Amino acid sequence: MAGPAFRAAAVRVRVPATSANLGPGFDAFGLALGLYDDVVVRVADSGLSVDIAGEGAATLPRDERHLMIRSMRAAFDRLGGQPRGLEVVCANRIPHGRGLGSSSAAICAGIVAARAVTIGGPSALDDAALLALASELEGHPDNVAACLRGGFTIAWTDEDSAKAVRLEPSEQVVPVVFIPSTEVLTETARGLLPKTVPLSDAAVNAGRAALLVEALTNRPELLLAATEDRLHQDYRASAMPESAGLVGALRAEGIPAVISGAGPTVLALADEANAEKLLTFAGQGFAAHRLRLDGTGASVLPLDG
Repeated sequence: MAGPAFRAAAVRVRVPATSANLGPGFDAFGLALGLYDDVVVRVADSGLSVDIAGEGAATLPRDERHLMIRSMRAAFDRLGGQPRGLEVVCANRIPHGRGLGSSSAAICAGIVAARAVTIGGPSALDDAALLALASELEGHPDNVAACLRGGFTIAWTDEDSAKAVRLEPSEQVVPVVFIPSTEVLTETARGLLPKTVPLSDAAVNAGRAALLVEALTNRPELLLAATEDRLHQDYRASAMPESAGLVGALRAEGIPAVISGAGPTVLALADEANAEKLLTFAGQGFAAHRLRLDGTGASVLPLDG
C-alpha cells in the first residue's frame, strides 16, 4: 500500500505557551497565553536537519531525540507513513522547565506540522484525533488542549481518549507571569503530591474549580476566591519556596495568583488597572511579563507573516 504524499512547500506553525491547573483545576484546566514558539518544516529528499534558535538552543538535541521530532514521527505514523527527509527550523520563545507548557508546545507543533505537510492530513487526522495523540504523547490533556485550541480549556480523559471543551476567557483578564531563573522538573513537582488528600480539601477544590469557570469567563471579580487551591500548590511549595512566597504575597494584596502548571512560574490574573503595577512586584529572581490571552491556539501561518 502506498504511503501518503507530502507537500513540496515548507509550512510554518505557531504554538502558544499555556498555563495549566490555574489553582483548583488540577490536571483539567488550561489557559493559552500570548507567548509563542514557531517552527518551519519542509519535507526533504533525505536525512534530518534541525536548527534551533532561542530557548533551549544550547541544550536541546538536534536529532530524532528532540521531542518535537518524536511527535512528528508519531503523527506521520498515524497519517500513513514517514517522509524521506525533513528540514526543521525552530524559533523558541517559551521558557523550558518553568510551567509554561514548553513540552506541550513542542508536541503540538510537531503533530500540527506533520499534518500540515501531508496532503489530505486534516481529513486523515482530524482535530479530535490531534488532541488524542497530543495527550497520549504528553501523558495528560490539560496543556495540550489549550495549546491546540487556544482560550480557556477544560480537558478530561474518557475511555482512554482525551476530550476538551473550549471557553472564551473574559477580555478583562490580563495575564502577568513571573518567571524565575531556575527550573523545576514536572516529574519532581508531581512526585511531591500525596496519594490521598482530606475530603474537606477535595470538596473546597471542587467548589472553587466550578466557580473558576464562571469567574474566568464572565465575572473576573471572583477570581481571587475562585483560584484557591488545596490539592497541589502547598505540597509542591518545598520545591519552589520563592514562587510559593510570591503567590502568597500577591494574594495578600488581593491579586489572584497561582503556580503556573507544575511551576515555578507564577501566574497572576490581573485587570487593566493593576497589570502594569504588577510588573514591579516580582523583585529579585523573577522576570515579570505582561502577556495577552491567546484565542487561536496552534496555527499554520504564512511563511512571510
